[in-house]
Amino acid sequence: MRVFSVIGIFAGTVIMASLLTAHFMGQIDLTEMSWLWLTFFVGANLFQMGFTGFCPATKALYALGFKDKQAGCKI
Repeated sequence: MRVFSVIGIFAGTVIMASLLTAHFMGQIDLTEMSWLWLTFFVGANLFQMGFTGFCPATKALYALGFKDKQAGCKI
């Protein structure tokens, strides 16, 4: 497993764990719709990107015309 993948897995885990910890400690309420779900979605995408290499943001940026021959994600 590449370092780039491990970083994505670690970052995604920390983001999702911090939101879940805040929820279970009563600091935030994830049962209500809020922008915190966007944060959780980003964490989940980082986590899955570490395992699969697929990154939706990379695909969107390529569609907008950005090019990087050394991208860490698969298209």
